[in-house]
Amino acid sequence: MPKYALYVSLEAKPGQEEAVAEFLRQGQPLVEDEPGTAAWFGVRLGPTSFAIFDAFPTESARDAHLSGKVAAALKAKAGELLAVAPDIRKAEVLAFKLPG
Repeated sequence: MPKYALYVSLEAKPGQEEAVAEFLRQGQPLVEDEPGTAAWFGVRLGPTSFAIFDAFPTESARDAHLSGKVAAALKAKAGELLAVAPDIRKAEVLAFKLPG
């Protein structure tokens, strides 16, 4: 049951919008290998605005994700792809519905 979450807002540099979208698509296989990540979404909110939302059953799983492959890839590509640094917010899940 996910209790902990992250909301990460991303603003693409001009001309990098599709590169950010592709970065998010490529992130999915990386989180597939994270047993502590219960849900992960890469979303487009507008022409240049994107976000990542993910949920975890424990605080330690969330911390492990912040030290994982997607976070490392985001750090490595942020200067190239993003207009501003990612805004990473820790959150508490109050209600949810997941398949299964």
